Amino acid sequence: MKTEIPGPRIFAENTGEVRAGASHVIYWMTSARRRRFNYGLQRAAEWSRHLGQPLIVLEALRVGYPWASDRFHRFIFDGMAANDAAFAESGAEYFPYVEPEPGAGRGLLEMLAENAAVVVTDRYPTFFLPRMVAAVAKRLPILLESVDSNGLIPLGATTSEFATAYAFRRWIQKNLHNHLGGFPLDDPFAEPLPPSLGVPEIVTDRWPRASRSLLEGGESAMSSLPIDHSISVTGLRGGEPEARRRLHSFLEESLGDYGGKRNRPDDGNGSGLSPYLHFGHVSAHEIFLEVTRRERWSAEDVVPPNNGRRAGWWGVGESAEAFLDQLLTWRELGFQFCHHRDDHDRWRSLPDWARTTLDLHARDPREHLYSIEEFATAATHDDLWNAAQTQLVREGTIHNYLRMLWGKKILEWTIHPRQALEIMTELNNRYALDGRDPNSESGIFWVLGRHDRPWGPERPIFGKVRYMSSANTARKLPVRAYLKRHARHGQPT
Repeated sequence: MKTEIPGPRIFAENTGEVRAGASHVIYWMTSARRRRFNYGLQRAAEWSRHLGQPLIVLEALRVGYPWASDRFHRFIFDGMAANDAAFAESGAEYFPYVEPEPGAGRGLLEMLAENAAVVVTDRYPTFFLPRMVAAVAKRLPILLESVDSNGLIPLGATTSEFATAYAFRRWIQKNLHNHLGGFPLDDPFAEPLPPSLGVPEIVTDRWPRASRSLLEGGESAMSSLPIDHSISVTGLRGGEPEARRRLHSFLEESLGDYGGKRNRPDDGNGSGLSPYLHFGHVSAHEIFLEVTRRERWSAEDVVPPNNGRRAGWWGVGESAEAFLDQLLTWRELGFQFCHHRDDHDRWRSLPDWARTTLDLHARDPREHLYSIEEFATAATHDDLWNAAQTQLVREGTIHNYLRMLWGKKILEWTIHPRQALEIMTELNNRYALDGRDPNSESGIFWVLGRHDRPWGPERPIFGKVRYMSSANTARKLPVRAYLKRHARHGQPT
């Protein structure tokens, strides 16, 4: 079948074949939860047209995934409600399903695929998704393809992980031009699909379609679901339209000052796009296109020096260049690492020098030690750290610069660096809307030395791992307004 999707983005998850004489094609939407700029959906639409069979889009949500809570369910529900509307005139049949109890959705995809020709899903390199896709692939008698829509650089375009951002940036500078053409389609349904026949009743009788009242309801709509109701919904709403509004707001109001203000906690000048990227409500390709259009940029403006430097080669303004480095280099560095390393979330994935120096200093005395409960409730002696944790609990995110300090202090205030890794992972994945993601995982492991280099002088506890302190941060950056804004209840402002 002819395809416009780059080959390194398409993975055969099993040895099954396309079933002849089938009735439909399935797109199993798992991480790219959007209609636009979606290679997986585009691939499924190609199969639908090629085979002359209608397309069913299944977006299912489990209740038994790790850290399932009102916060994450609500954000995903927003996206499902938006997708329900977006697919209404597409020609594809959109089928949202929400598990009422753990295991209730087991067998849904297999039943839906009983008379399907082929199943297409998303390629995502971490959390429970790779294991879930691999398990389903073994049970399906037909071809299951996963398609990578994660970033500008295909996961299949590299041969190994990169130790540092500098090394990955050099690779990007050398190879970027090969990946600037053939972006995913804005509308994969611009060319009509075979008419929908609906979802078979044998499927919907057992697994009813999620109702609009559930998808659009408040916290009360989720009260019967067996998820963590103590992690409350934040003020951020999910979904592709919300993601696009956030993107345009950032471009109009904040991008111009991004380079100078992004690290200043009082200014809060980040893009705010990471939750939408994590849940697949916006594409890195769309963000890249919108930024470069604003900068009146073309690929010919890029003058790759192959020196690994962050600045001076994109051919855009300073702030846009700083943002593109975050979007492309740092974000995709984590995706590449998770793709190539099955142990990406384990202690042993740290570089040898980092494990050696942290183990050497593991028994160093700690002035302060806190339990995970004290960390979670922002009950430390450090007002700036408490403010960062309070922001995480209330808003589901932390200011980008303070997120690094947040992790460094957990390393300093725990009995062993392995315990620090466990606590950072638990708190990040429990509260952060952009947690359980290669990018946030990179941030956690960066605290312990991944994608960094040895630093001197060697210090207690940290050894040769980079050190940060709240006092130095408060001297370098304006934090007074941030402290007031995120003061814990009863904490001095």
